[in-house]
Amino acid sequence: MSPIQIIVCFFAGLGAGLGTGFAGMSAAAVITPMLVTFLHIPAYQAVGIALASDVLASAVSAYTYRKSGNLDVKNGLIMMASVLCFTLVGSYVSSLLPNSTMGSFSVFMTMLMGIKFLVKPVMTTREAMEGVPKRTRVVQSVVFGALVGFICGFIGAGGGIMMLLVLTSILGYELKTAVGTSVFIMTFTAFTGAASHFIMGGMPDMVTLLLCVVFTLLWARIAASFANKASPVVLNRSVGVVLVILGAVILSVNFFQP
Repeated sequence: MSPIQIIVCFFAGLGAGLGTGFAGMSAAAVITPMLVTFLHIPAYQAVGIALASDVLASAVSAYTYRKSGNLDVKNGLIMMASVLCFTLVGSYVSSLLPNSTMGSFSVFMTMLMGIKFLVKPVMTTREAMEGVPKRTRVVQSVVFGALVGFICGFIGAGGGIMMLLVLTSILGYELKTAVGTSVFIMTFTAFTGAASHFIMGGMPDMVTLLLCVVFTLLWARIAASFANKASPVVLNRSVGVVLVILGAVILSVNFFQP
């Protein structure tokens, strides 16, 4: 265990944990480029480490949101099933097409979402959210879960941010419930992703894996606790600032990748 390894994993976990706890953002967007750039870990293994870090961080965040009543389990399960199914469809369609340079999609989505929360905050009330008929909510969860899954499978990134966009802008969730539901879904999608990476690509460096998991878990817990106590205005601003900064950092790290 080297000092540079600890430092890189700490800052990767810091960014990933804050992104997960505040905005339901996937840790892969932050951890993967940092491990590849600074620790020279193969990209496939780096993604596996990032997804494994996502599992516990998302689970703890979901539990924290659930305790505060900010999690829609029923529709979250419906959307999760739809996302998982159509991620496979998107991945298959993507494999049939020539490679394209879409790796920056999630980075720009992250920054644009951050700007959106700063310029046009999500101020939907719980009463308005619960006023949507259950049948309509189920149909929306299936349809837009399929859309998110297909796009994520096709592009290979952006799941957490896409879900947050759909939940707040289309399904009409208030922000805390949207983030809580997003991290709930990501707990399961990240687990399946991490398991498949480790089964097909072998186990990564265990020290790096452990450091990333611990640091991401720690900061996600802190961020989720703060988010559930914050007012809607403060939370919107916090999410916006975190997403814009993380987007800029990821963009900078990607610039230095060989």
